[in-house]
Amino acid sequence: MTLADRPRLRPYLAADQEPGKPGFFLVTDRVGISRAVLRLTAFDLECIKLCDGRHGISDIRQKMQKRLGNTKIPDGRIEMVLGALDQALFLDGPEWNTAANAPVRPPSCIGCYEGDPAALTEQMNDQFQRAGGPGALGLEANDHRLNAILVPHIDYNRGGFNFAHGFKALYEQTNAKLFVIIGTSHHSQHLFTLTRKAFQTPLGIAPIDTAFMDRVESIYGEDLYQDELLGHLPEHSIELEVVFLQHILGPGRPFRIVPMVVGSFHHLMGSRTGKNQSNRINLMAQALQHAEAMAGEPVCYVISGDLAHIGPKFGDPSAVSTSELGESQRQDLLLMKHASAGDHAGYLNVLRAEDDSRRICGFPPTYLTLLALGQCQGKLLRYDQYVHPRGHESVSFASMAFHRAGTTP
Repeated sequence: MTLADRPRLRPYLAADQEPGKPGFFLVTDRVGISRAVLRLTAFDLECIKLCDGRHGISDIRQKMQKRLGNTKIPDGRIEMVLGALDQALFLDGPEWNTAANAPVRPPSCIGCYEGDPAALTEQMNDQFQRAGGPGALGLEANDHRLNAILVPHIDYNRGGFNFAHGFKALYEQTNAKLFVIIGTSHHSQHLFTLTRKAFQTPLGIAPIDTAFMDRVESIYGEDLYQDELLGHLPEHSIELEVVFLQHILGPGRPFRIVPMVVGSFHHLMGSRTGKNQSNRINLMAQALQHAEAMAGEPVCYVISGDLAHIGPKFGDPSAVSTSELGESQRQDLLLMKHASAGDHAGYLNVLRAEDDSRRICGFPPTYLTLLALGQCQGKLLRYDQYVHPRGHESVSFASMAFHRAGTTP
């Protein structure tokens, strides 16, 4: 870096005050391309705010010196801060652009699952055979009877056995090689976000189906890639499903994916009609139907979403009680009853009645997929509640299998 450079911060950075350390801040990468964490002073933070591509290093020094008055800036301090930003890949430039535009999304969930392929295979086998799992896979399907599954995206340690029920049904009931994975968005605020990046895990690379996405975009019309990096790079709701697909299908059944994350549908709650949002949701359902109809091959949807999130961890005032768990389970099963009937309106009305107070994170991808499927029937395969030993949180989740009207389960 030379004094003539005009450094510019790249997007998707966050600066948070360091806990218990007034005057110090931790700068991190929200999309996870860089794993660096920079510890900066308040002075350093003010310096980097001037990294907007318009100020050279000498300009930054002059402006900061003016703010400090008679207090002299230590020699080399600004250069040191900018050098640390550059090394951390926090500045806009060729290295950042190369990483951001890479055609393959690297895994972000290793730690939730094993990073070694052999150890991961063993871990995934255990999800089928452990207590609560469905047992070994049966015969692989030679036809297409299954149109969608609902599976969780909770971490494997707490709920991997539940995933296994849905993926066992997928393996035995559809010979599809194209999977539209619709997951909850935990990072992007956009309503729908696609990515053209293939997904890499320790088990290989899952390629994407760009033609399907092009057909979706031709109907939906809006920019579905505007928040691609934040929507997908740090997101787990697609990746955890890809690992299961890779495990059960292996190299013998090559498949492609369409990865879509879905933002909040909260405007559909209560007395707020959310007419514009409802129109956009319906349009996306039509876009998916169009893309599927033009695919020329079987298509299977994978809904990635958990159910209730209750307890102090999620903002509730007190520890989760036995009675609350019972009531939450009854409401979950009521949701599943409407989903199993293909009743998207009834599903939505259950959540409207409680104003989504239990934070059903699988609501948007499930509701959208029910719209895209049309008339269908579902079967609940497994339902579970994880409960923290001291009631700090409870997360519920389920696996379901869906068949369109006219197909044989």
